[in-house]
This record gives sequence, C-alpha cells and structure tokens, in this order.
Amino acid sequence: MRPVNLPAQNGEDLVSYLYYLRETEQHRFEMVEDSLAVAFPSFKSLSFPPVAAGTLALTWHDKIFSTPLYMHQLSEGTLRFIWLITLLQSHNLSAITLIDEPEVSLHPQLLSFLSGLLREASNRTQLIIATHSDRLIGFLEPHEVLVMDEDEENGLTEMTWADELDLEHWLSNYTLDQVWRMGIMG
Repeated sequence: MRPVNLPAQNGEDLVSYLYYLRETEQHRFEMVEDSLAVAFPSFKSLSFPPVAAGTLALTWHDKIFSTPLYMHQLSEGTLRFIWLITLLQSHNLSAITLIDEPEVSLHPQLLSFLSGLLREASNRTQLIIATHSDRLIGFLEPHEVLVMDEDEENGLTEMTWADELDLEHWLSNYTLDQVWRMGIMG
C-alpha cells in the first residue's frame, strides 16, 4: 500500500501532490523546481492555473516558449522525470521504496542527474531499483549494484553485490556499464 501523501506512479495525482507541496512545504517544491532547472536549462517554473471549479492544471513555463505548456503537451520522458523527482524529494517516503526501470522514456543525459537524486533519497529510505539499463549502471558504483542471476539447476535466483564479484581487473580497463554489457556480471 502506498502512503497517502505520495504521487501515484501513473501520475494521476501528480498535479494535486505538487500543488500540496507548493502550499505546505515550499522548500520541497522549490527543490523539485531546482531539479527541473538543472535537468532542463530552459525551464523557468511550474504553475497551477484553474481549469474548472475546484480543478487545477499543471503548466510548465519555459524560457523558449511565450506561452506555458500543459501536461498533455510534455513528453512522456519529461512527465516521468517530474514524477520521479517529486517522489524522490518527498519526505514521506516509506521505509522501503521500489522503483521499476526509472530510466524508461528518459533522455540518457538525465541518468547522471537521476542517479544523484537516487543516492540522496537512499539516505531516507531503503531504495530498491530494478533496471536492465547498462546506461544507468554506468552512473553507479559496484557497491550499489546487486546482480541477480538465475541458477538454472535449481531454479533459484542468486544475488551478489557487484563489489563482491572479482571485477577489479575488469574495472581497471572498463567502466561498470561496459562490464555489464560484456556479460561479465549478471
């Protein structure tokens, strides 16, 4: 069960949660906007214009465009990134937070920034990320990667931290993502 004060993964309550942050925890909302400004240099701000009685929309203000962009005008990757940083900036994270393939739909250049946000959030929750992305692995350290392999003989999954594998020789010549792609781990 998901805590009440967090945005749902499908984004259905992202607008209301961001509005709640802006009204009750201004510093957290500013952290979300600051993260967007780092990731998207032309980003200016988010706003919440009313669209019907009791209903707010989310708009993205950009230095390039003279009019704001509504959520339906943003790319899937941009929306997913907004959702991820909103989730990761939340102070209401549960004891364990699971995120499946956070890199999906994100521009590869955002992965470096995302990995930093994941590290920061891991100070407040046990963060478990499932990924098949060698690009995301490239921004992680071996002690942050748990490799899961199926043991075909008994049908069990074996888990090993990447820093417990004999990778020193490989990592002297290759990056962690290259070692991953070569099939040396996992």
